[in-house]
Amino acid sequence: MSTELKKAIDQISKDKGLDRSMLIATLEAAVEASVQRKYGEGLDIEVSFDEESGDINVFQFKIVVEDPADEDTQISLAEAQKNDPSVQLDDEVGLRLRVEDLGRIAAQSAKQVIIQRMRKAEQEIIYKEYKDRKNEIVSGSILRRDKAGWIVNLGRTEALLPKEEQIPREHYKRGERLQALIVDVRGPSGDGAGAEKGGEAMRQPREWHGPQIIISRAHRDYMAALFKREVPEVDDGTVQIMGVARNPGSRAKVAVMSRDRDVDPVGACVGVRGSRIQNIVQELRGERIDIVVWHHDIATYAGNALAPAVISRIIIDEDENKLEVIVPDDQLINAIGRRGQNVTLAAKLLSWKITVYTESRYNEANLIGQWMENMATVAGVPLENFLDAGFRNLDDILRATDEELGAVQGVNATSVADIRYAANFVLQSSESRKEEGGAPRPEEEAQ
Repeated sequence: MSTELKKAIDQISKDKGLDRSMLIATLEAAVEASVQRKYGEGLDIEVSFDEESGDINVFQFKIVVEDPADEDTQISLAEAQKNDPSVQLDDEVGLRLRVEDLGRIAAQSAKQVIIQRMRKAEQEIIYKEYKDRKNEIVSGSILRRDKAGWIVNLGRTEALLPKEEQIPREHYKRGERLQALIVDVRGPSGDGAGAEKGGEAMRQPREWHGPQIIISRAHRDYMAALFKREVPEVDDGTVQIMGVARNPGSRAKVAVMSRDRDVDPVGACVGVRGSRIQNIVQELRGERIDIVVWHHDIATYAGNALAPAVISRIIIDEDENKLEVIVPDDQLINAIGRRGQNVTLAAKLLSWKITVYTESRYNEANLIGQWMENMATVAGVPLENFLDAGFRNLDDILRATDEELGAVQGVNATSVADIRYAANFVLQSSESRKEEGGAPRPEEEAQ
């Protein structure tokens, strides 16, 4: 039995990567707990494991007295001297207990404690191994589906691929190999910041015990990590990724800049004959990737981000973080993109709101703005007063009642008549008014 126990400790230490001294301490604590449970909590017990023989030694310590009042903590002088004739009163003696006498139930309890503590120790080792590996790509195989997502086998432990971190329309099969990014690691007791999405902590499987490793294939940092792995210039810092915007599974934009004038950041990321970018696209199962050259000038950066559209000009509102982008009429589709993806991803990449106008629409909008200014001039009222009252174009003015116009600050009964006259005059003189039917609208807005 002693030999088997010694071999078991050596084997567990080797297979699980657990410290041998920790296993021995766990074994000793488990045996002590079983003794206390069998004989009483008040016993003074000491348990030691003999690494030479593999034996477990258990001693109960008692105080030597003339007349014991508590047999659990005291022993008579005569009884103590049977084991050691040199014992004196008030000495503390250790009496060996037979581990075999613990009984089957106590032994089973000790075994359970040992298993639990070893499992906890293994979990702590796994947590320490993974807690500093956030933003690292890992590879594993699909184990099973859970309500919260897919459970992935990473080898020594398991990870969760939540539904919200999966690429839309990707389908997985048990046993299938996949790669993903570690986005969060929680300790066995739930320690860790917890990855959040939409302001709510990611859900964990109810039966999950131990370290909780959350992985993602949809996170924008996963794409950045793929570039770092596939492009040596990104890995060594020569080319720096300045931002990533993704519509997972469909399209993405990656902004890059070079710290070396002799290195083209786009060429480095694309690779010879597109070899590097194709490896990333293949890993993401066909997701289209636009490489955008970052620039400190926001207008230049926006123009690069909206490629392949040709940009006529860009109007910047720094106070509101807004961009008005004017494009030739035939470039509208290129600027907006399919289902608005191009302008939406560009806005995410820049963290600016982008409004796209065609040149004809923008010119018409400016003309209507001039009409509104004329209305304000005729009435002798600042344009801001009309805007504050909710009037944005000629249609608003023509549909308004006298009372509504009179409610504009600075407008009186006389100026109401002047405003209506001027509005009708402009309406009759505008050849395109019938086609317009109201103020021109921006073709696309993206936040």
